[in-house]
Amino acid sequence: MELILKQDVENLGFKDDVVTVKNGYGRNFLIPQGQAILATSSAKKVLAENLKQRAFKEKKIVDDANKAAEALKALEIKIPAKVGTGDKLFGSVNNIDIASALEKEGQSIDKKFITVTTVKRLGKYTAVVRLHREVSVDLDFEVIAQAN
Repeated sequence: MELILKQDVENLGFKDDVVTVKNGYGRNFLIPQGQAILATSSAKKVLAENLKQRAFKEKKIVDDANKAAEALKALEIKIPAKVGTGDKLFGSVNNIDIASALEKEGQSIDKKFITVTTVKRLGKYTAVVRLHREVSVDLDFEVIAQAN
């Protein structure tokens, strides 16, 4: 079944992509949730026209995302966490903690666009921040011991 995505769908595609999915997934989940529409010939023509008009706007959005990526690379993120014996953390550091640390630095990025493996020890790590479908940046951060 061919569908046109109306919004980004994790592990499937981005908004306005034409994707092929199994009939049940499309009919029972994507279409009722409002995440996709059927890719009929008329819908494809409308999509092509919309994409032509959006190409110019898209270039500006990509340029803004690249500027934001440069700003993120310049940041030094240190996340304080409670530490037990050795360098093990009580709990863990995840994308929510990174999003809040970025918020304190003045960069508002939604947690769902940040990918990081779960961190359970002190040290330096890297997270991937997706700013646009074509722009993602590796964000280095350090987990430090929290001062009591």
